[in-house]
Amino acid sequence: MDPRSVAERVREIAEQAAADHQVELVHAEVAGPEGSPVLRLFIDKPGGVTHDDCSRVSHQLSTVLDVEDFIHSTYVLEVSSPGLERGLYKRADYERFAGSQAKIKARSPINGQRNFRGRILGVTDDKVIVADQTSGRVEIPLEGIVKANLEADVESELRLGPRPEADKHLTKDSARPETS
Repeated sequence: MDPRSVAERVREIAEQAAADHQVELVHAEVAGPEGSPVLRLFIDKPGGVTHDDCSRVSHQLSTVLDVEDFIHSTYVLEVSSPGLERGLYKRADYERFAGSQAKIKARSPINGQRNFRGRILGVTDDKVIVADQTSGRVEIPLEGIVKANLEADVESELRLGPRPEADKHLTKDSARPETS
């Protein structure tokens, strides 16, 4: 089976496993050498995925892969969260994250520029519209995007401070160090 067919079949099985566990399959890829591939899956759900989510999807996927046995070599299976700087792979990703900061690399230069960094304004006519920090408003064809990731705004996260949910178990007294 050629590598493209392996990647397509892995993606189909991963989509089903993700759906069965109520998570979104963000991206699936087959990387590494042909004789020892790495199957990478990124899953997500509102509020973020847990270790248990990753474990359940991994277990189901590995079971199906073992039964179907179409990868004729040893492989490594990785299932994880897409992280803070999650990749953007399809039109729906750009629509969902409109208003967010992103880094985008275009296959071909647009007005002499291939790398863009700025706020995603939206998607229209199969083009992602970005307010680039250097060039202003730029329209990048979806099929011309080589790589795109959200860009975490660490400074604003730090300014927000701890989330109330994380601290609701603390009281004024429990936050103080014990004294003898």
